Amino acid sequence: MPDTLITSPAGILAVLVGICAFFFFLEKQTGWKLFNYLPPLIWIYLTPVILANPGVIWKGCPAIIAHDSPLFDWMRDVILPLFLIILMLEVDVAAAFRIMGKGVFVMLFGTAGVVLGAPIAYSIIKGHLGPDGWKAFAILSGSWIGGTGNMAAAERAFNVAKGSPEFGLAVLADNFVYIFWLPIMLGSKRIAGWFNKFTRVDPKRIGMLERLSSELPADKGKVEMRHLLYLLFLGLFFSWLAVQVTDLIPLPAKGEPLGAIFSEDTVIILFITTFGILLSMTPARKIPGSHPLAMALVFIYVANMGAKTSLERLAEEAPWFLLGAFIWIFLHGFFCVLGAKLFRIDIHSTAISSAANIGGAASAPIVAAYHNEKLVPVSILMALIGYAIGTYGAIAAGHLCRLLS
Repeated sequence: MPDTLITSPAGILAVLVGICAFFFFLEKQTGWKLFNYLPPLIWIYLTPVILANPGVIWKGCPAIIAHDSPLFDWMRDVILPLFLIILMLEVDVAAAFRIMGKGVFVMLFGTAGVVLGAPIAYSIIKGHLGPDGWKAFAILSGSWIGGTGNMAAAERAFNVAKGSPEFGLAVLADNFVYIFWLPIMLGSKRIAGWFNKFTRVDPKRIGMLERLSSELPADKGKVEMRHLLYLLFLGLFFSWLAVQVTDLIPLPAKGEPLGAIFSEDTVIILFITTFGILLSMTPARKIPGSHPLAMALVFIYVANMGAKTSLERLAEEAPWFLLGAFIWIFLHGFFCVLGAKLFRIDIHSTAISSAANIGGAASAPIVAAYHNEKLVPVSILMALIGYAIGTYGAIAAGHLCRLLS
């Protein structure tokens, strides 16, 4: 019997896409509450980990899919920048500031809590992680400021080695801390009266938010084949352009002080993110289908990351990283409350701001609907702002942790 059953790139890609499709089908068809606590993302990551590393669990068992393949490099060089460009098209910074006003600064304070909390938490547990453990904090920063796409971007920016557990640690912590943090954000509604007095909120603020939220435009219309072609062209062209521009810049050598900060991979990711944000300020933002297409590619990429991960190292370091993540999330929460106090923001906006950071576009509407259904549209806007700044914040957090490694 061969050591690995499926080795061809086409076969591996079929398995990865099939895993993504299966878990979303299962979630939709069954409605199991399990997916409220362990969403498809974690299954989509862990299933390829197990399929590529069965020998760790059952000695002598052959791997279902190859642990290494040319497909993985192709995904990193083509699919990752493609979905980052398309994902950024959703961002509408002007609308978020127009509606949330000073509330946007609470989210930015929460972002600061993620960036500054990362080195604090890392310094506490770094002795129990591998030499590249700081990269896991950078990757999780991407998710906790923006979303899964930013997490993948941080993995590329810091050139995480194949088989390293850092991406897996970030995925596990992202999901397990979310299980704990989401009920706190939902339950915060019960202290609205006390909190709003504590932050001295203007009583007219909620009415203003509801009115402006109702003025947001509806969906972008029916998706047609030509829209997908437009999106693919923009994603591929600007991904290519980011590489070409990076090649024209004289980057510092690896041994130089700035070499670790402005590596080729980091600069490419920064250009891709910036191009995507600039495109969101053009009519390209109105092209239908950008979000579902981008997210489909994101989940396939997450499955690809699982297939490359070493299960053995992941299991060793996970408990300590989870401890660091819980310390870290409370630092984020402190910064959110501090921002609300300084800018006199209500508990509803504060909870939505935190959810937009930590949970992204999937969680912010849930928190908003629980607090006030009329705030759901603005919660999505806030999450999209996180997409825009998530990669920049993750790179900043990662380098702060690197200084302590």
